[in-house]
Amino acid sequence: MDVRTQMRSAAGYYAAREAVVMGDRRLSFAQAWERGVRMANGLLALGLKPQDRVAVLEDNRLESSDIFLGAGIANLVRVPLYPRNAPDAHLHMMGHTNCRALVVDEKYLQEIEPVRAQMPELEHVLVRDAGYEGWLAAQSAVDPDLSIAETDNYIIRHTGGTTGRPKGVAYSHRAWLAAGRDWFYLFPPVAPGDACLHLGPISHASGYQFVPVWLGGGRNIMVDRFDPAQVIALLEREKIAYLFMVPTMLNAVNHQPGLDGRDFSHLKCLLVAAAPIADDTALAAKKYFGHAMYQGYGQTEVVPIAMMGPKQWFATDVPGSTPLRSCGLPLPFAQLQIWDEDNKAVPAGTVGEIVGKTDGQMTAFWNNPEATAERMVDGWVKTGDMGYLDANGYLYMIDRAGDMIVSGGFNIYPAELENALTDHPDVVEAAVFGIPHERWGETPCAVCTVRPGSTVSEAELVALCEEKLGNYKRPGKVVLRTDPLPKTPVGKIKRKELREPFWAGHTRRVAGA
Repeated sequence: MDVRTQMRSAAGYYAAREAVVMGDRRLSFAQAWERGVRMANGLLALGLKPQDRVAVLEDNRLESSDIFLGAGIANLVRVPLYPRNAPDAHLHMMGHTNCRALVVDEKYLQEIEPVRAQMPELEHVLVRDAGYEGWLAAQSAVDPDLSIAETDNYIIRHTGGTTGRPKGVAYSHRAWLAAGRDWFYLFPPVAPGDACLHLGPISHASGYQFVPVWLGGGRNIMVDRFDPAQVIALLEREKIAYLFMVPTMLNAVNHQPGLDGRDFSHLKCLLVAAAPIADDTALAAKKYFGHAMYQGYGQTEVVPIAMMGPKQWFATDVPGSTPLRSCGLPLPFAQLQIWDEDNKAVPAGTVGEIVGKTDGQMTAFWNNPEATAERMVDGWVKTGDMGYLDANGYLYMIDRAGDMIVSGGFNIYPAELENALTDHPDVVEAAVFGIPHERWGETPCAVCTVRPGSTVSEAELVALCEEKLGNYKRPGKVVLRTDPLPKTPVGKIKRKELREPFWAGHTRRVAGA
């Protein structure tokens, strides 16, 4: 079973229905599929062969579905690039995957030119400019109907992508379909006409939702940037049924005025994932979206592993468990364990590394057998996340192993402090990381975005953390600001970017390297 065949079938079933929406522009399934076929034929006419890699640098736009569909139809492998990255990151991602072609929005052409000069193997650059529609219309509308094996590579997504050398995560057609199946396993079924709002690029993580919604005859609605006021308006106007947000997005929506009295009755699923969520953020959202709130856990390399719906998430009568603080329960098609440093499973309640095994996990890191061997052990994927399972099977993520702060021999996990800090009514968001300390090696530093006009002080927040978590976990430094914290393309806070200035001139790091 391959992605192309399944999406082609759905395009036939729902031909006249609305499939892709952005603003006032709308495509039916038949129209979107025809554009995808023309894109496939256009790429093949350039001399590209099945399984060749094609990079994509774009924001969400209606034309994004052209390459999303076209690459699959032509059995080419998409390599999404991240618009917020520096050219060096683009060069690395395209270089180590040996991309022969690039599809790029005109707005990013200038920044890609220096990369192009360093990549003689990049033979073709297709620019979405004023001539794009004419080029697309000139391509054949006859489906090439190429042979595609379920084990063929479908996409190569990259981990991280803002610093260092990101690793390419390869997914097969079978794995991508399985990941989509598992993401939607607990959700109310997609019905024809249901709308899914994509706040992130469909070329990246939102692609997990795009395929299942398409297969169910739903509408994929895209925006090119996150605007909480626009989200609320679209929820009502387009009768949004499915929506994915990271906690920072949800928190911003929570603080929009006038939520009372708005009609969110069409919402079937508001999925929150990708980062730990503060109790206050979840409980504030529950008032408006509680009937549809789901939380999921996974990562680029292995998705999804655990999930819970509103009944499990907000349950208060589960002896031995605190569902509000958990990531959910293992999914039926996933295997989940907690391992010690010797890769041995540990008992319930013991903190260790979260490891998983799913049908929708990566095949391998692209052209990186050493990294693959480090992260994959007997088919299990080591997440690098620290956590534990309780006796009822609830998964609790404590933090990324690499973000752990070691202060005076004590292990401190940033998420604990961040949850405590965001309990303060004036703290919008917080990022905690280790900074050098002459005596303790490291001490926690908290960078907090506070509400405009707030009078909250550093001392007040330090005292709050001490009260909630104990003396040894209190931050040694608190930085207050009113501007938002820097984030990745999918809304995760860039702890490393905030941390780097504090480590300038220091050659040794205890944690967080």
